[in-house]
Amino acid sequence: MTDHGRADQPSGTEAGVLADRLKERIYATITMIAVVVGLSLGDVGSLGAVATVVTTALGLWLAALVADQQAHRTVHGHLASGHELRRMLYVSSPLLSCAAGPAVLIALAVLDVLSLDAALLAAAGVGVVSLFLWGCLGGLRMGGGALAAVAAGLVDAAIGVAVALVKAAAGH
Repeated sequence: MTDHGRADQPSGTEAGVLADRLKERIYATITMIAVVVGLSLGDVGSLGAVATVVTTALGLWLAALVADQQAHRTVHGHLASGHELRRMLYVSSPLLSCAAGPAVLIALAVLDVLSLDAALLAAAGVGVVSLFLWGCLGGLRMGGGALAAVAAGLVDAAIGVAVALVKAAAGH
């Protein structure tokens, strides 16, 4: 049981780790929406698309690790290692996993199950839906009821759609 008397609530430290991990997942999802929409507007083949998706995820992950290590070293006077490093790797792993969905959809295009454009747009759609679902979950966890949860989900999804529209309007 936790301080709040509910067995399903994580401890303060665990809750902080989970919150940081969810933040990374949402950030990575929004970034991947922009990437796949941008790819759908260009003239790229399936291999180029999957390479872009994977290298974007890898770049995000490496940038997060470098930033986390630099911040840790600045604050604590030493590089993170052991438990601290494992926490950083765990928290930042959604930055890598954000490439899985788009990569699978692009693989379906390689197999001629659907066109590359359809795969990329489906990847953007899945990203927007996942933002909606994370928003709903957050709304439910805050105790606002179903209406507040749906509203939170719609706000998160609207951010994903806005990113996609800005990317499409920019034409690249």
